[in-house]
Amino acid sequence: MSEHIIRSEKELVALFGPVAQASIRKEVDRIHPVYRAWIEASPFAVLATSGLSGLAVSPRGDPAPLVRVVDEKTLFLAERRGNNRIDGLRNLLHNPRISLLFLVPGIGESLRVSGRAEISVEPALLESFAVDGALPKCVVRVKVESVFFQCGRAIMRSGIWSQLQVKLTVPTAGAMLSAITNDEVGGASYDEELPQRQRSTLY
Repeated sequence: MSEHIIRSEKELVALFGPVAQASIRKEVDRIHPVYRAWIEASPFAVLATSGLSGLAVSPRGDPAPLVRVVDEKTLFLAERRGNNRIDGLRNLLHNPRISLLFLVPGIGESLRVSGRAEISVEPALLESFAVDGALPKCVVRVKVESVFFQCGRAIMRSGIWSQLQVKLTVPTAGAMLSAITNDEVGGASYDEELPQRQRSTLY
């Protein structure tokens, strides 16, 4: 019912209560050395952007460190091969605001970095991120505006790290594509070919 919908910030604050001092004090406008150590231990992040076509959230992964910390206000993120949708990169052309949520396997806390980004194809920069001779398509340069860690409650509630050795019963990529496209794309053959295709096109 409409009377049960939160419509104002005042109602929202009343619902959740005051913010603890620790939750306020942990946010800084730069990469503090203790946050740098955390970021450099992370092999995975979720990248969020917003643009003319809406919101985009997508994963990024590489052997740690996923990103290069240039200084306390600058991060470099190499854009590796993917599905070429480039939703997030398209968004950055219209709205440079960006947010990254970094994860470290086995750790409950996560780390959030927000700022403004630009896309670089500078040859020397691309070369510095080469893996086995394969260059990234581009490098996202993030000018940091906000950094803080998120508490571990969400990770704890999900039990995500305790399930690492569990075979999850979720639809495969082939099954999802088959269902969405009425069997025009995907299926068992897609799943059979996918692991090799991913390995051969990783970089």
